[in-house]
This record gives sequence, C-alpha cells and structure tokens, in this order.
Amino acid sequence: MQVILLENIKSLGKIGDIVKVKRGYARNYLIKFEKALNASKENIEIVNNKKAQLNKKDLVLKKEAKKNYEILNNKEYKIQKLVTENNDLYGSVKPTEITKIIKEKDNVDVKPSQIDIEKEIKSIGTFKTTINLHSEIQAHILIEVEKSEEKKS
Repeated sequence: MQVILLENIKSLGKIGDIVKVKRGYARNYLIKFEKALNASKENIEIVNNKKAQLNKKDLVLKKEAKKNYEILNNKEYKIQKLVTENNDLYGSVKPTEITKIIKEKDNVDVKPSQIDIEKEIKSIGTFKTTINLHSEIQAHILIEVEKSEEKKS
C-alpha cells in the first residue's frame, strides 16, 4: 500500500515522501496516528499544499527534542529492584519505569515507545539505553539497576 508521509519517520522517509508499506502497518499505525495518508491524487495535492505548515510543525518538534537532548544525553538513572540470590531481577525493567524516573528526576515527558532498550534488563548492572526524541535526534542514557533494600519487620 502506498502512503504519503505527514511527518519525518526515521525508517521510512521525510514529510511528503510517498512510500510503500504493508497494508496493516499503514492502517493500524501510520494512518491511525495521523503520520501518513493514503497516497491518492487528492491527498498528494493536499500534502503538497500543506508541506510548509508540516515542516514548521516538525521544526518545533525538533527544537523541543534538542532541548530534551541537552537535558537527557549521557545521564545516568538509578532504579532499585528486588533481586534473587543470583542477583537476577524479579521481572525486568520496562520502558514505563524508565519514563517515570526521567519524569521525576528531570521533568521531561518521554513516551515508553520512544525508549529502545538494547538488551532486556533482567539483572543488576549498568545498561545503555537510547531515547528516540525525534526522527533525527537520539539521546543515550545509562540505567543503573541496584539491589533494593528489603524492609524487615
């Protein structure tokens, strides 16, 4: 299925590009979240007329991403978790936990979908994580997982 992009998407292209994607990806993600339109003649004309406006919107998003990049890049965040005797975690560290820590520490809103964890975090240690702030801007952070002190009663 061919779609015309309404925003820059890292893996697909820039605003106004006509790209071929799988039908499900187009319907369930790109069109649903207003990232693209079906590539009909009418829609192509509409996007070409609105391209300047879409580029301005993207520039604003890029400025916000740069500001957040300055705050977040190369920072280290500590998370305390309960562990087994082997120093393995009960469960794993999820992107939602990372977004909460970032919001608490630096007051920056990051969606869990923007966080790329290189390797599933299931043990104590330091792990490199990437935050996709914009299609052109990625911040790298470190997540340090520590043993949580259990309260004995």
